[in-house]
Amino acid sequence: MVRGSILAVDDEEDVLELVRYNFHKEGFKVETATTGEDAIKKAKANPPNAILLDRMLPGIDGIEVCRQLKLDSKTSSIPIIMLTAKGEESDIVSGLEVGADDYVTKPFSPKVLIARVRRILHRQTAAQQEKTPVKIHELSIDPARYEVTVKNKPVELTFTEFMILYTLAKRPGLVMSRYNIVDAIRGSNYVVTDRAVDVQIVSLRRKLGPCGKYIETVRGVGYRFKD
Repeated sequence: MVRGSILAVDDEEDVLELVRYNFHKEGFKVETATTGEDAIKKAKANPPNAILLDRMLPGIDGIEVCRQLKLDSKTSSIPIIMLTAKGEESDIVSGLEVGADDYVTKPFSPKVLIARVRRILHRQTAAQQEKTPVKIHELSIDPARYEVTVKNKPVELTFTEFMILYTLAKRPGLVMSRYNIVDAIRGSNYVVTDRAVDVQIVSLRRKLGPCGKYIETVRGVGYRFKD
């Protein structure tokens, strides 16, 4: 039984083989790419359920690949997990700023990587199956269709941005800490920095335009959706 399709992008063949072998064992279909250009071409031709994307690639690097895929409506909702050789906050944040949904540092445990993919795919499926829409003035959130509109115009969000927005919007007035937000959308075992959450919020506000004001900062605590 095929559990999903994965596009693994890395210029190191041993890394690709490690991913291919372990994900195949777990029932995933795996396609690979060794350059950024090839990754973009394959993702658009046959959109996978998730993309494992190395940050350092020859030609177009992983950051630019992520940026281009997230700007394309055909691939914008595909979860992207960045693979980086460094665990520095700046490397993590740079990936999140262009729309990456998760990150794993090298060298990585195949079991941990598979667990991350399963979790993000499970969360995405749950979001798509949720039937309760939210409408606040000119902002509409339809989780069944995985769509957000402002003044009837569609807004393209990453999976993580969508989940943060929906999590806050369906609990108007409730203050949530950064870790409460992460727990709600990814589970308590997900390790994240305060700044990583802030990056997602900044991006959300920008994309929502005038409706970005509904996401309020509660200094020293976290965020809430305006009641």
